[in-house]
Amino acid sequence: MRLYRFTLLILLFIFSATISAQSIIRTTLDPGELPVIPSNWTKKNVVGLDITQIAFVNWNAGGTSSISGLFKGEFSRTYIKKNNKWSNELFAKYGLNKQEETELRKTDDEVKFISTYGFRKDSLSNWFYSAKFNFNTQFTNGYNYPNVDKPISRLFAPAYLFLGAGVENAVKEKDRKFYFSPVTLKTTLVLDQDLANQGAFGVRKGEFIPDPVNPDEKIWITPGQKVKTEFGILFEGHMKNEVYKNVFFENRLQLYTDYLHKFGNVDIDYDTRLDLVVNAYVKANIGIRIIYDDDIQSKKDVVDPTTGTESQVDNGPRAQLRQVLGVGLVYAFK
Repeated sequence: MRLYRFTLLILLFIFSATISAQSIIRTTLDPGELPVIPSNWTKKNVVGLDITQIAFVNWNAGGTSSISGLFKGEFSRTYIKKNNKWSNELFAKYGLNKQEETELRKTDDEVKFISTYGFRKDSLSNWFYSAKFNFNTQFTNGYNYPNVDKPISRLFAPAYLFLGAGVENAVKEKDRKFYFSPVTLKTTLVLDQDLANQGAFGVRKGEFIPDPVNPDEKIWITPGQKVKTEFGILFEGHMKNEVYKNVFFENRLQLYTDYLHKFGNVDIDYDTRLDLVVNAYVKANIGIRIIYDDDIQSKKDVVDPTTGTESQVDNGPRAQLRQVLGVGLVYAFK
């Protein structure tokens, strides 16, 4: 719980610092009394809502009525002065789906914060000596539907923190940047003891003995580890191009490998998206995200041939894939 509060404190401090720094350049005097001083800050605020709805009434071919919604938010604050650059980005997604005769289900859930400080030798160079902090987790419990008795993920279970130093090549005009760090600390948080006891998301699982009174219960001798620390190499890349008029192709890639544990096994997080802009307020998008983490075990259902009971067992690490097609409203504001 202390680590949970400490991480929230860091995020609040960084964002309050950006807001406070912007307020320094403001003046209570009338604009005409002094020349306008250009701000070193640039900002971006974009929110969107994608909605998909299908309805059937006496439809002979069959079908299930459903409605889905996906909220998206993207916010950034960037400070540039001489050869210094400090950028802060916050991404949030939350999606829900409701089908006829089923409970409300979550389809997407993510919050990610990225803060990068860079210094370059001269204003003509696109290379920066950089330090980067990444944090991402989710808002609400995740379930292996239709089983909603036990969550398989929660807020801060997992959460991932990356902190490191390296070099970044950033070209603002081309909306392209690449970051490489040979020294990055990765911390995996699983701040839910039940999930930590299971060894979820790569933390060390707990040790237990069966309860002699109630064999279905467990007595935990050693609780599961809530924090896992790794030290390795991080590469991140981001590109966004206008491939055709009002058609934008965006790619984000993150690669990480640990020096001390299975060096060469690369964790992959690849997100690609095609945006078709109708106008300033309407946008269609197609997105694919692929994640591979050697520490995350996939699950499969097995049936005990003797008792007929179902249970889930580890099925080894597997590539995770999510595909999204949506049309919705977008609003950008200052």
